[in-house]
Amino acid sequence: MNEIEQEKSEPTGEVENTERRSRRSRPPRRTQGQALQEALSISPEQLKDIEEKLSVIKFLDYFSEEPLDFAFKDRTVDQYVTKITEKIDKFEAGGEEDKLLKKGFEDKKILESVNKIKEKTEELASSKGVNRSVDKRLRRLNLLITAPLLGIAVLFFILPYFNIPIDSFIMLPLICVFCMVPQFVRNSVVKKWFQFKQETRSEFYTNNRDDILVLKSYIGEVLANIRLHLLELEVPLELIKFSLFNRDYEDLNVINQKQLKGMTEYYVSFAYPEGMEPFPIPESLQQQYNQPIFPESKKREKVEKNFIVLTEMKGKDGIITSFVPSLKDSLADNINQMLSDSEFSDAELGFSEIIPSYSADTAIYCLCGEVTEISTVNVCRWKGKFSFYLFEGMQCQCGDKIYAVSLMDEEDEVPKELQEIFLS
Repeated sequence: MNEIEQEKSEPTGEVENTERRSRRSRPPRRTQGQALQEALSISPEQLKDIEEKLSVIKFLDYFSEEPLDFAFKDRTVDQYVTKITEKIDKFEAGGEEDKLLKKGFEDKKILESVNKIKEKTEELASSKGVNRSVDKRLRRLNLLITAPLLGIAVLFFILPYFNIPIDSFIMLPLICVFCMVPQFVRNSVVKKWFQFKQETRSEFYTNNRDDILVLKSYIGEVLANIRLHLLELEVPLELIKFSLFNRDYEDLNVINQKQLKGMTEYYVSFAYPEGMEPFPIPESLQQQYNQPIFPESKKREKVEKNFIVLTEMKGKDGIITSFVPSLKDSLADNINQMLSDSEFSDAELGFSEIIPSYSADTAIYCLCGEVTEISTVNVCRWKGKFSFYLFEGMQCQCGDKIYAVSLMDEEDEVPKELQEIFLS
């Protein structure tokens, strides 16, 4: 602080003291847990007990639904098992219901089932030629690709010192290679991994059904325990929201759902016993209850009219090989309604992989005749039962912006309500 600033602040110190008082008087920001404790008179120990039980459920639920995601991940599984074991051991100090949960965990041999399922996933993966986790494969491939490219870049940097001329224009394609090749390899590996999971999921579940059902049975017991505890505490069940990858457990209400890396994630809350009136929600928690599970940023706020539909589409597994772009401005209202009824998620593949033959001969055109440059690709799921692509174009020089929709597979069965859009 310079002398002038000191002179301004020294005479009374009122500004500084006022600022300190205002900071002290400002109420600290409350966490969601603190808000529940204050409004519902729940003790921190009771809330922590619920949170720990939910964490046990979430791991077992994910593991039982997507066991292949844990193949060759010994360290990750060991970390989860350690945390779960610590939480289960605490049940011994709880009430009779909690002690029954610990006994059920031991009697059902949950850890043995987890280890057995993991071994089976690795055996199946190895039989299909997959011998390491997708993360390790990506790291290894990135190293194998990046090292030679870096070597070439260093070579180009050193050669001028030996009076060997290097054309600077050669560096441009080299930079492009640096940017594109690792991403291309990553997308290719991830795509093959998801395809492998889709092809083997049913086979694995059939062969290991008994062990998976053991885990799901225990998840149901823990959910029932939490629900009973919340009812005893008279906690409005609508306030306790969490996510699962299986919606078939008893006494749950599905609030919303979204697509996540080839899976469906369900946001749920507990259901009240039949005939029971819901507990009133305190006014201080109404805002939390009314807050949407998913932000609406992905929903379209502007009504668009420049819609292209990729008709006569040929392609499989999300890759489009040919199509005929058809302007469907007359169906703009129908398409906007279809999008409003859909949930959006980012496409797992890049646009160049989805339409590898995109060029002047096979392209989506703006109304002015220019080729549309695609900026964003979304996978839209209409009413939870039908998926399609939405391609968003960059704004053209003429000022227009084009949107295109397309099937993801030529063999997809189009719902009757949408046949006019995709098949007419």
